[in-house]
Amino acid sequence: MATARDAREWARSSLRGIGNSLYTPFTGHDGDDIDWDAYRTLVRYCVGELKHPMLWCTSGIAEFWSLTLDERKRLLEVAIEEGRKADPDVVVQACTAAMSAKDCLELTLHAQEVGADIVYIQTPMMEVHGGEGVMNFFRYVADRTEIALGIFNSPSSGYVMTPAEEARIYEEIPAVCATKEGAFRPASSRLLHELAPDLVIWECDPTVYRAGWLRAGIVGPAQLGTAGYLYETPQQPILSEYWQLVWADKLVEAMDFAEKSGLDQFAVDVRSWFTCYPGRPDYFTHWGGAFKYAASVLGLPIGDYPHSRPPQARFPDEGKAQIDAAYRRLGLVRG
Repeated sequence: MATARDAREWARSSLRGIGNSLYTPFTGHDGDDIDWDAYRTLVRYCVGELKHPMLWCTSGIAEFWSLTLDERKRLLEVAIEEGRKADPDVVVQACTAAMSAKDCLELTLHAQEVGADIVYIQTPMMEVHGGEGVMNFFRYVADRTEIALGIFNSPSSGYVMTPAEEARIYEEIPAVCATKEGAFRPASSRLLHELAPDLVIWECDPTVYRAGWLRAGIVGPAQLGTAGYLYETPQQPILSEYWQLVWADKLVEAMDFAEKSGLDQFAVDVRSWFTCYPGRPDYFTHWGGAFKYAASVLGLPIGDYPHSRPPQARFPDEGKAQIDAAYRRLGLVRG
């Protein structure tokens, strides 16, 4: 575990590679239970078979808003247990976003106690008084914990911080060492780097990596929370091959590989199903049913309740058909 004291030095050397954001496999009536065997299988697959060096737990893809605090704690414990059996050095990242600072603190203390490496706090989903409110939220948690902290600046919160607001949090809270910039605002990420040059930034817009931002030190060599396990298999590790080229600063080769391997076309073919619900197209979401359907196409276990828990909508047949076609075209599944 990285302590608050050494968080920034640790982040610069340890946050590297693909970090998988894990879905939650549900079972039972309305998905009221969790399929723990399926979850263990997913963790072992990501760490042991795909050899990805990081996990990202209990965040948007996991549908944290639908989980109890006890469920979130157990999901993290299982990820640590299974992940470190497969790779003792796997970096375990936990999202402890919650509707109250007290619940966030409880989850953060638990993550600290069970051996997570770093905790990310998403911009609060409830009413928040701008950057000052987010600062107060972070300070409340940081003053009572000793673990490394990261920012998760997500549009799904309904409030996206400005670079100046994030830089102030970084400046005033030494435990803060990294940020997942989920709003697809590359210009803001670049300004944030100017204001806080030692903050490890992951920009969700992948085009910045092709533009040489890693070489320039604007972003770090890690994907802090993606679903990398949906873009390759152990037999066809195309996503890992692509990122190895990017991290080696072989950008032309990386772009050629993304085109020839089908990764670029796959991003087009899956449309926006993972992050956009058609009934509310202006809102960024993490549609658990979409991620889990894609996982099922690859043969991963998703539990016998394949949907998101209420109140989220069920994933439609149109989306399933497009995801099926995208995987066939990519060549990760046959038929």
